[in-house]
Amino acid sequence: MTYYGLHALQHRGQEATGIVTSEYLPEKKRYRFNIHKGVGLVSDVFRDEKLLKKALQGTAAIGHNRYSTTGSSQNEANIQPFTVNYKAGNLALGHNGNLTNFRTLRTQLQNDGTIFQSTSDSEAILHLAARSKETEQVLQIKDALEKVRGAYSLVILTDGGLIAARDPYGFRPLALGKLPPKDGTQTGDAYVVASETCAFDIIGATYIRDVAPGEILVIDQQGVMSGELKSLWVNLKADKPHPCIFEYIYFSRPDSRIFGENVDKVRRKLGKSLAEESPVKPKGDDDKVVVISVPDSSNTATLGYVTESNKQGDNVKLEIGLIRSHYVGRTFIQPDQNSREFKVKTKFNTVKGALKGKTVVIVDDSIVRGTTSKQLVKLLREAEPKEIHFRVTSPPIKYPCYYGMDFPSSQELIANRCGSDVGKIAEELGVDTLEYLSMEKLLESAPGNGSASYCTACFSGKYPVQPDGKETAKDANDL
Repeated sequence: MTYYGLHALQHRGQEATGIVTSEYLPEKKRYRFNIHKGVGLVSDVFRDEKLLKKALQGTAAIGHNRYSTTGSSQNEANIQPFTVNYKAGNLALGHNGNLTNFRTLRTQLQNDGTIFQSTSDSEAILHLAARSKETEQVLQIKDALEKVRGAYSLVILTDGGLIAARDPYGFRPLALGKLPPKDGTQTGDAYVVASETCAFDIIGATYIRDVAPGEILVIDQQGVMSGELKSLWVNLKADKPHPCIFEYIYFSRPDSRIFGENVDKVRRKLGKSLAEESPVKPKGDDDKVVVISVPDSSNTATLGYVTESNKQGDNVKLEIGLIRSHYVGRTFIQPDQNSREFKVKTKFNTVKGALKGKTVVIVDDSIVRGTTSKQLVKLLREAEPKEIHFRVTSPPIKYPCYYGMDFPSSQELIANRCGSDVGKIAEELGVDTLEYLSMEKLLESAPGNGSASYCTACFSGKYPVQPDGKETAKDANDL
């Protein structure tokens, strides 16, 4: 089940993957953690069927797909889940997010004699738990989480069960689900936790609710048997949660439910709002306007854009103008610029007959570095369109993210390099016009109708949690 869940979440990380299982050894009266992880996609790392059927035995498991924001992508020691055996038993951890006080914590721990095996910020949580003066394991974990700052959605495997935790601001998503009992194999329901609900669908689990911001959820044998879950709270509850709005814009799958809302529904609304603000109208009876998406993350928003455009009487036509090779991963989450540029060239091709002589509107969810967008515009120009108009369902990304998105520095962001001048960005991309969705429309389109306190730091520069020394993911990679 963990293997298939990781398959469904492959879009969240493509550099490496791993699974840890907890197996009870009755003859030794203790638990053993079995682990397998490696560089590559889920299907590659677990290619050998014997790994799942024989090596990874147990009654509980956690898995992780790596997308490096802190810690080198080239260092195999950074592949999660991390495991440790200490005074309270075994502990394994999978972390989505980024700790903003990692450098301070690492220095303090090293000065106290702690030896780090990786350069990942996630390892600090294990060391803090191991050094806690608390006697109960769950309280040791709670103690550790009250010392860290920033974004974390965690799955933690212990000898006795599974722990799920989310930072008080709720930056990254984390959902709780339940599997129905299997006849003759278990007496009660089994609980599952995942970053997105699309991981539940593939294994037949039912979504129950989100893990709440600041919540530490304990799932053990007693809890599963009784159907009751134990819940603790980190003593750092924020005044308001600040879920990452970029999860809705780009990162999550459209068939997932995050932060209490369906991603597909939100993206359609973003597309409609963009059409209201920045329509492209035909310039005459012979001017045919076609709208294309950048597959796959902007497909849903493009449908919304076309629906609203035609509702306004602009008479545009939805076309499949770009064909994506599904054997190439997401270019945005590639760890370096060279691999992103190469993969753009191998990832997309144009449908020339649908574009030649037409006014083309290309709808995308965001422009980060501009690398992908430049390459796409070059491809589209080769199809000989009449004009190319670029429309984006988010505001310009001008600031680094410290909470788990790989926006490493302002200098790499095209909007920042161009001084937020949309005309200059359009010129650099090579398009006739470029328009972004305004911040006001973005917040109106998201669940809450502008009243929710989303994290918009990458657009606005307003950080809910200020990082120590304003460290960036790139700084941590240099450790």
